[in-house]
Amino acid sequence: MTLLETRPSRRVHPAWSVAAVAFVTLVGAAAFRSVPGVLMDPLHMEFGWSHATIGFAVSVNMALFGLFSPFAAALMDRFGVRPVVVVALLLVSIGSGLTVFMTAAWQLVLLWGVCVGVGTGSMSMAFVATVSARWFVTRRGLVSGILTAGNATGQLVFLPVVAAVATHHGWRSAALTASVAALAVVPLVLLFLRNHPHDHGLRAYGATDADPGPARSAAVGSSAGRAVRVLLTAARTPTFWLLAGGFAICGATTNGLIATHFIPAAGDHGMPATTAAGLLALVGVFDVGGTICSGWLTDRVDPRRLLVAYYSLRGVGLLLLPSLLHPSVQPSTLVFVIFYGLDWVATVPPTVMLAREAYGDDGPIVFGWVFASHQLGAALAATGAGIVRDQTGSYTPAFLAAAALCVVAAVLSVVVQRRPATRLA
Repeated sequence: MTLLETRPSRRVHPAWSVAAVAFVTLVGAAAFRSVPGVLMDPLHMEFGWSHATIGFAVSVNMALFGLFSPFAAALMDRFGVRPVVVVALLLVSIGSGLTVFMTAAWQLVLLWGVCVGVGTGSMSMAFVATVSARWFVTRRGLVSGILTAGNATGQLVFLPVVAAVATHHGWRSAALTASVAALAVVPLVLLFLRNHPHDHGLRAYGATDADPGPARSAAVGSSAGRAVRVLLTAARTPTFWLLAGGFAICGATTNGLIATHFIPAAGDHGMPATTAAGLLALVGVFDVGGTICSGWLTDRVDPRRLLVAYYSLRGVGLLLLPSLLHPSVQPSTLVFVIFYGLDWVATVPPTVMLAREAYGDDGPIVFGWVFASHQLGAALAATGAGIVRDQTGSYTPAFLAAAALCVVAAVLSVVVQRRPATRLA
């Protein structure tokens, strides 16, 4: 009998400890995600930088947040999860902390955009996919949902903190708060985050002889090269384009459209910005519960059916949104906010599951590229909706176009074929 077969079972499987540390890591890394919106006006007032200049730094951050994700997954496969996450947290901490010394706009782009973008991108959805795939055979959907909610939880925890610190102590103190939050997680990662269950003579949670879970990787060569090879191979399969197309629409209808333009759209209808901001924060509250529930459902329901339901219902919400905005909060507006929050990133667990099924151990890297399409879709929608508003004087055409795109995403999800996992590179 092998060590994996003879090792006595423990009451609490170490996989849950790894998941808990990963959740805390995502919360700490999310501290910076609440910084740009809070500090945009203070930076504009002190340095005279335009909102476009500051926004460009945020755009670089968002692009790298998505594009670096698959490379991070390959690095985790080659060097282990723990060293990659430690370096990523240090990048976030350094990038946020050094802003207190900046004097030129290019330094903002370098720190906020490049340094923090690479750091947060290393702990984005590919990190979620890697941990859930390595450490869990059963409950993968639930775990991916919980970890995805960690990002939203971090923003909820730190947004009021960062705002209060910036108001009473200045923007530099707020930037340092985010820096310390990321740095504080490093000891936990070093002590408790483990790379792979096989490194410790363990099987993944729920593993059996019939399904022993992912093998310990023996990947060699360039991690960047592997990420590119996996992309080139996956791009020759219809499943990749179906998942990437649907997830691009997911990004366009969440981060790109609603997160960026909901407040000004509500202002067009006479709603105060503070009220609209409160509603958007409420979306984040319900996002946590919706994502965890989606993970639970993913373990029990065909993930394609879940995606069809999520995109279809999101389309209905966007179709009705122009008629739901008023100068004051109406019950119908609250219904939309609650519903959209529950649906916000509920698409992540079923998409992770489908990527894992289709591409096996390369699933996290493939999902990293799929997530990159999410961020690119968000960037296009953020710009496109602004152009629509400038040209027509209303956000209504943008909302209606987004509703139509949700129908497209639902159709793409229907035609995804489920098949046994295969390795690409």
